[in-house]
Amino acid sequence: MRMLTKRLSVVAAAAALLTTTACVTDPNTGEQRVSRAAIGAAIGAGGGYLLGDLVGGRRDRTERIIGTGVGAIAGGAIGAYMDRQEQELRRKTAGTGIEVDRNGDELVLNMPSGVTFAFDRFDIQPQFRPTLNDVAATLQDYPSTLIDVYGHTDNVGAAAYNQTLSENRARSVADYLSSRGVQSNRIATRGFGFSQPIADNRTEAGRAENRRVEIRIVPLENPRG
Repeated sequence: MRMLTKRLSVVAAAAALLTTTACVTDPNTGEQRVSRAAIGAAIGAGGGYLLGDLVGGRRDRTERIIGTGVGAIAGGAIGAYMDRQEQELRRKTAGTGIEVDRNGDELVLNMPSGVTFAFDRFDIQPQFRPTLNDVAATLQDYPSTLIDVYGHTDNVGAAAYNQTLSENRARSVADYLSSRGVQSNRIATRGFGFSQPIADNRTEAGRAENRRVEIRIVPLENPRG
């Protein structure tokens, strides 16, 4: 009972924070909107939505990438580097249904499954490939980043089935990015099944939003300072 009370308190605090911090401004249009990443953070506050370390650990992955000759970003240059990448991604994904969210110095691309995949499938739809080609080209232009690809589903069906589907969708996107020249050792994948909703699974509209793939882009910083 004490644990449940604590969890509810965390969710309530995150929801309160959402009302004051969730609005973001699109640098291209000046339009303000609610950040999906912020919504997810409030809904999944007890579950660590988009929080914590990268898949496989930040330090180990960073050292492996630096070992291949890719340079880390100096601390003072990180913001500008991610600013340029954000602007390029927003420009290339405008009008595609993909949303680009900024969370500090990290970027999250939210790709609804209606854009990327047919229902209950994990092969990328042909009409989405040109957009994903543009995303891949931008990731190649900004090699000093680590990339996590996250798969999510709605809560229809068995948990085990949805977990596998989410993993397969994440891998499909990761494999496609690699096939378009993005260095594969920059990329890691994880499936969340239906454990990290960003909308209400009790409605069809909410379930449609929860069926998605996200690409998290994190600056490559020198682990030794």
